[in-house]
Amino acid sequence: MYVDGFNLYHGCFDDSQNRVGRAHWRDYRWLDLDELCAKLFPRYLINHIHYFTALVDPRPDNPDNRARQQVYIRALETISHLTVHYGRFATNAKYRPLADPQVKRPIPLDPLEMAYVIERKEKGSDVNLASHLLLDGFKRSYDVALVITNDSDLAEPIRIVRGELGLQVVVVNPRKNLAFDLKGIASSYKEIRQGVLRDSQFPETLTDKNGIITKPPTW
Repeated sequence: MYVDGFNLYHGCFDDSQNRVGRAHWRDYRWLDLDELCAKLFPRYLINHIHYFTALVDPRPDNPDNRARQQVYIRALETISHLTVHYGRFATNAKYRPLADPQVKRPIPLDPLEMAYVIERKEKGSDVNLASHLLLDGFKRSYDVALVITNDSDLAEPIRIVRGELGLQVVVVNPRKNLAFDLKGIASSYKEIRQGVLRDSQFPETLTDKNGIITKPPTW
């Protein structure tokens, strides 16, 4: 199993304004990926879970976000067959055109207005996931690759695994709609539904070699 951590988080849990009707899904962020895999694919033997993420930058309006993320990663690392792969999180100031708020389609204001904006972006996870997916495929480390993502940048490595290596790839979509470039290239597709998330939670407390891990009280 190959898990695009940011895609999973933003697809399932980052809907505080309830724009896609998933605000209540935020209650299920204490997600046990091993249980999730078992419930999504009860007939498969999950050899390994690769989790791709980056440590977020604390924000003035959310100063504890990295601390909570690190607690969750500790919980994930209690899964013996799970490996965490880190990219990096970049925060930069960019000079960008302002969008016209009256138009649904993102077009610049007329006349053009520019402003410095803060751009927060995770880097490396898609490349890391693609690299491990291809390497493990060449090594024949799996019969079927299960990939949790909706990132269209992964379309080409998925095509290579299927077309050149002759292996199956199942794309598990964490969002409501599948990215256009991912359509028709996987062996099959699955959606993540609320009930599966609800039934795939870690216990409130766990233990690792460093002591007790407790689910953050607010998240």
